[in-house]
Amino acid sequence: MSAPKPGLVDGGVATPAAEVSRIAEHLFRNESGKLVSVLTGIFGLEHLQLAEDVVQEALIRALRVWPYYGVPKNPAAWITQTAKHLALDLLRREKRFQEKQPDVIAAVEHWSAVPPAEEATMDTEISDDRLRLMFACCHPVLPAEAQIALALKTLCGFSPMEIARSFLITEAAVAKRLTRARQRLQEQRVPFEIPAGAELSERLDGVLTTLYLLFNEGYKASSGDRLVRQEMCAEAIHLTRLLAGHPAGDVPRTHALLALMLLHEARTPARVDAQGGILRLKEQNRAQWDPEMVASGLEHLARSATGDEISRYHLQAGIAACHSTAASDAATNWPEILALYDQLAKIDGSPIVALNRAVALAKVQGPAAGIAALESVQKEPSLASYHLLYAVLAEFESQLGRFEAASKHLRHALKLADQKAEQSFLAKWLEDFEG
Repeated sequence: MSAPKPGLVDGGVATPAAEVSRIAEHLFRNESGKLVSVLTGIFGLEHLQLAEDVVQEALIRALRVWPYYGVPKNPAAWITQTAKHLALDLLRREKRFQEKQPDVIAAVEHWSAVPPAEEATMDTEISDDRLRLMFACCHPVLPAEAQIALALKTLCGFSPMEIARSFLITEAAVAKRLTRARQRLQEQRVPFEIPAGAELSERLDGVLTTLYLLFNEGYKASSGDRLVRQEMCAEAIHLTRLLAGHPAGDVPRTHALLALMLLHEARTPARVDAQGGILRLKEQNRAQWDPEMVASGLEHLARSATGDEISRYHLQAGIAACHSTAASDAATNWPEILALYDQLAKIDGSPIVALNRAVALAKVQGPAAGIAALESVQKEPSLASYHLLYAVLAEFESQLGRFEAASKHLRHALKLADQKAEQSFLAKWLEDFEG
């Protein structure tokens, strides 16, 4: 029997596999968290792995079907319907769901067959489910690093490799964290709810860290062809707005994080040239920065100033505000930025903060001071494979006229960089030194 000819699915058009892969990745980033949240709300948190598996299988089927039959007019709806049918098939096969099967099936069918008049209500339900899942992943029965890894995987669609890069650890270590975290949630029968009282504040920190890492990976991808993953930045901002608009998350540090995201995102249009090459801050056309987004970021920064709390997000947003409000690179208030980094280092003693502080210090006191500040940081094992450390050292050495040392650092940075735009930038910089 001959194979069917390529055709259309729900009015779709035949699409190259590469384009299908791009669309599927976009859906995975933007829709999988919603679907997992809804299914977890229906099945219970003890069946989190089941919900993830159903959504993953729906996306795999899309990758198999769409290159041949075409991408449907509404890809997100196709994924939703496929996940629904997979869930229903599973429910009918699994004995453990027999007692509650009618109620669960009714809930799944309601989720994917909402009349237009009820769409706003359903959106609210989905939003609440996503917040519940965020807080469930950040339950104190899990170690802090496991909380964040699970939330990044479940809600944000991070791969183990992306999570590993966020923590500067191996993919194998990430896989173990995820497995243990799911088992722990199941064993402890953690409720699928937004906490209250003292427990809320403790778990909110894990949620904010997750959103922060999600935005960071979108703002500067750790690997791949694109420097910026716009959809990930947009999703991080959307989820943070959602959190800030809920009584559980309407606190100063949430608004500070949202301010930080908006002030950075406002500069995105000017961060790359027409060929996708990196433009450093001093090279960017500030007229391309989004003034409305800057204004929104400053508004949330002002809202974050209520009370006595000063979090790392307050200080980072303050640094971003210094950059975003400077008329030019020369007009940037580097002493103020250095002062903010000094405060940040007291709250967050991470090597990354120390590296960024060294850059600000060099702007104020010169490159030799920056190199001296990095002497202890270079001994940190977690930074041994961090290419930006060597790129910063190369910048300092070049400013001092020590181009041989700068070239050595650049070659090391180029060897470690995985992101193509950064590889191109470093290669061009190295060529300038050695050409």
